[in-house]
Amino acid sequence: MKSITSVLILFILTLGCAQSTSKPITEFSQNDIENGILVDVRTPEEYNAGHLENAMNIDWFDETFAQQFKKIAKDETIYVYCKMGGRSAKAQEKLKTLGYTKVINLEGGYDAWKEATPD
Repeated sequence: MKSITSVLILFILTLGCAQSTSKPITEFSQNDIENGILVDVRTPEEYNAGHLENAMNIDWFDETFAQQFKKIAKDETIYVYCKMGGRSAKAQEKLKTLGYTKVINLEGGYDAWKEATPD
């Protein structure tokens, strides 16, 4: 019983110390990318209709999606976003499987950012 309690406590502490892998897009600022990269995973058409400042466009649906990240270091902080959060969550998981260790999904996507940003 003592070992089960110890394992549970260790597990809870590990979860509490884990790096956050998501952040509401409305809390994102340009200061966040001073030591990272901002990637819009929407289509080029969506990107051209409006995007966050300093974002590079790497289309989730492009068959060369993974290859386009080869020039980015595996330990670089990468912020990903899309229209509402679905594609960026998938992109985040894909990048993790490719060995990228600091991928932050900007929850809510461009729609949430646009709604929170005055014209």
